[in-house]
Amino acid sequence: MKKNNGNSLARYIGYGIGAVGLDLSYGLFYSYLSKYLTDVLLMPAAFLLILTPIARIWDGINDPMMGVIVDSTKTRMGKYRPWILIGTFCNAVVLAMMFTNPGIRLGSVGMFVYVAVMYVLWGMTNTMADIPYWSMVPSFTNDPSERNTVSTIARTFSGIGQGIITICTPYALVLLGTGANEAEKKISAQGFSRWAIICAVLLVMFAVICVSVTKERHVVYNKEKFSFRKLFDVVKSNDQLVVFMIFAMLSNAGWYLTSGVGAYYFEDVEGDITKQSTFAIFGAVGSFLGLFVIPIMSKKYTRRTIYRFCLIMVIVGYLIMILCGPVLHQTMLLNIAYIIASIGIASMFVNQTVMLADIVDYGEYKTGKRSESTTFSMKGFLQKMAYTLQTIILFSGLGLSGYEGEAETPTALSQNTISVMTFVIPPILVLISFLAFSKKYKLYGELADKVHAFVDARQANMEKEAN
Repeated sequence: MKKNNGNSLARYIGYGIGAVGLDLSYGLFYSYLSKYLTDVLLMPAAFLLILTPIARIWDGINDPMMGVIVDSTKTRMGKYRPWILIGTFCNAVVLAMMFTNPGIRLGSVGMFVYVAVMYVLWGMTNTMADIPYWSMVPSFTNDPSERNTVSTIARTFSGIGQGIITICTPYALVLLGTGANEAEKKISAQGFSRWAIICAVLLVMFAVICVSVTKERHVVYNKEKFSFRKLFDVVKSNDQLVVFMIFAMLSNAGWYLTSGVGAYYFEDVEGDITKQSTFAIFGAVGSFLGLFVIPIMSKKYTRRTIYRFCLIMVIVGYLIMILCGPVLHQTMLLNIAYIIASIGIASMFVNQTVMLADIVDYGEYKTGKRSESTTFSMKGFLQKMAYTLQTIILFSGLGLSGYEGEAETPTALSQNTISVMTFVIPPILVLISFLAFSKKYKLYGELADKVHAFVDARQANMEKEAN
């Protein structure tokens, strides 16, 4: 890759490495916390249904507030990198504590309080790291094609982090567990705690590498203090941000549902949680292939067309998975079908990152003000809202079906409900997302060209004035 704007392949890779650690924490929390709480800590579904919306209400305050704080930060290290270090260290500590019982009796008030506090703190500390990390994308370059490159590299490493979690966690829980028998070892408290500590250490290590290698460019500092009115103005003035929040939340919730319920499906329906590792490997293959979709298709098609194609691939993949998994119980065919869905999912996430960078430019085009971190804070918020939707569906399904974490064999109703949540509901959510995107998203073609031309000209004038 040629150097451009002072950037190089090494810096892009260094930046991408940071995503590995973030997704280790993110993946473990969103994919396995539910299983840990219900089957290890024996937490009732009703409590978790109450806790999750409360935590998300706080996120609605905390996430945009953090975005404004980052936008107002100016240090010798830059605008984003100090917060990446602070956030990842704090998040690593909370992650390890979240999956570790310090000796509190199960079912006690103290356990409920401990889980609630750790749950909220994880969201806050994740915000501290995630917002500045992804907000750096526009600062690398103003060039749309180069943004595609950096976003693709970052999402590639993000997928590696997710892959480590989904592939390694089932085996790690067994190998690191100390249960009295094999059944206990699969869901042991010790296994979860030790694996979480390992992930926490890796999270910090990858953050240090990221901060050491990257360099912030094209940074606009904002001295404005946080206020809900200013946040409201940013959202109100950027109609495409609102549209993005809706369709991205729906599609992301679909994938989160499969990821989060997958542990239940392979443990309680297929009877072997380690089968999830094989499933994840096929998903990783699809995710890798999906990273080539945008570079290949962008030569001929608009981002809008590419994104629609990605969502269609996800839906088609899920339809095949429904047939191969819950209907025919052909695990190998299910794994192969997951490749198709994963190609679409990987491309979908890359597109979303690039689209959000374009939405930042669109906001500047409309208002004359640039708010990277405030805008990107909505990405973290929508992800958490997507997880909230996943959680509501998951725990409502488990509760209504009478699922009991300590039961050796779930009921047929519980097994059928788990299958529906894993493979049937996700494509429905993606389909609704597809319709919303097709009807309301407009940052493509002539409008997109106008926006990028405006931002380039404005940036050139600012640099000229500074010199």
